Amino acid sequence: MSYLPSQPYPPMPGAVTPLVAYPHPIAPPPGFAVLVVSVNRGPYLVPAPTTSRFKVDGRSVPIPGEGTWHVAVPAGPRDVRYTDFMGIPIITTLVLAQPGAAHHLSFRFGGWRNRVHDAHGTDVTRFGLWSNYSIALAALAVVVPLCCGGLALMGIFSTSP
Repeated sequence: MSYLPSQPYPPMPGAVTPLVAYPHPIAPPPGFAVLVVSVNRGPYLVPAPTTSRFKVDGRSVPIPGEGTWHVAVPAGPRDVRYTDFMGIPIITTLVLAQPGAAHHLSFRFGGWRNRVHDAHGTDVTRFGLWSNYSIALAALAVVVPLCCGGLALMGIFSTSP
């Protein structure tokens, strides 16, 4: 049994505002490209996209949550990143936006590392911060021996003959 290829949604009529996330495909204005951004929720209790900020060239683009979003950006090299609420980069990549083209980016918040992939599945991450779970595990591996070792040493020195 074969399936028909998925048909693209027709672009919505009306003017497209640059650096605004649309939940549907858009036709870019002249001299602009479209970033098609897919974001997963990550393995966290609170979804990563709701606590992070999506930025293009340092300007915030409000993306309300997980899913696929379409953002019109000026053509040329663009610094694309997700930051935490304090502005610390979580995932960064560089996109050379071609006028009139759609550039697919898939931001994946994972259990070990945070990565971004292009439409072909190629890892295009320039910087991917370890996930919160990895940081907690590394901190735990350092803190537990220090605490337990410290308590053991205190126990040895506190006993008097």
